Amino acid sequence: MALPAEFHDIAKRVNNWGRWGDSDEIGTLNLITDAVVREAAATVRAGRRVPLALPLHQDGVQTGLIPGRINPLHTMVAINVEFFGPDTVATSDDAVTMGLQAGTHWDGLPHISHSGRIYNGRPAGSVTGHGRAAFSGIDKARHLVSRGVLLDVARARGVERLDAGHVVGPEDLDAAEELAGVTVRAGDIVLVRTGQMQVYLAGDKQAYGHPSAGLSIRTPEWFHARDVAAAATDNLTFEIFPPEIEGLWLPVHALDLVEMGMVQGQNWNLEELSAVCAEERRYAFLLTATPEPFVGGVGSPVAPVAVL
Repeated sequence: MALPAEFHDIAKRVNNWGRWGDSDEIGTLNLITDAVVREAAATVRAGRRVPLALPLHQDGVQTGLIPGRINPLHTMVAINVEFFGPDTVATSDDAVTMGLQAGTHWDGLPHISHSGRIYNGRPAGSVTGHGRAAFSGIDKARHLVSRGVLLDVARARGVERLDAGHVVGPEDLDAAEELAGVTVRAGDIVLVRTGQMQVYLAGDKQAYGHPSAGLSIRTPEWFHARDVAAAATDNLTFEIFPPEIEGLWLPVHALDLVEMGMVQGQNWNLEELSAVCAEERRYAFLLTATPEPFVGGVGSPVAPVAVL
């Protein structure tokens, strides 16, 4: 299915190409200024630390639906080896093979293209097998630390988990923002909780991925209007799956990554954070979520931590 007029209309409204110059490779991460980070640090009061990453292991969230996106295969390559002779210090070592988007991760800007282009109008052909991503590789996101805001859509609707077919629209984000008592502002990292992670934690990987509540094609304009620096969700696909417009696959990916230049994250475990934020009665915090610097990578695993 060709991209419809509705998609192109939204793309024009959220487009950030050239906003930070023709050579820019990090998009909305430019919005995380020193002042934004100082204000983010000021949100820390109790020092409570909440990890948001799923454990990395072979029985992870991937089901084989996406070729090559394999769960981590962890192998020991040395076990108590006395390299320097008997009775000397011994060492153990290990290695891992995995898809960079297999677990809790960030999608880099070149992860998606449409109409032959990636972010800032560069050609999609700049991503190659040998050269990887020539522009906007995930390694360019050298530090991703800012104020995080949890928009707990499920809690705002009075449920533990949204129905699998629920399309999270701007009105849901508004309601969650009201619940949080926080105004999302420029440079924030927004975490959207649907409760879908509960399905995976209960052991049903197939149902976790499909069908799933997720973000609407109308949400990129909400993020753009508030100058959000990055966004992440607690589901496999970020956006609603199957798509809200029949035959239009991953339009939110294309609008966020290609048009806006906004990195987005998936498979974030927001369950403990939801409980802690409700207990503390505050939904803004310092968030550390720097991706692993794979040169030319189009995504990266991440181990985010919210500090309240």
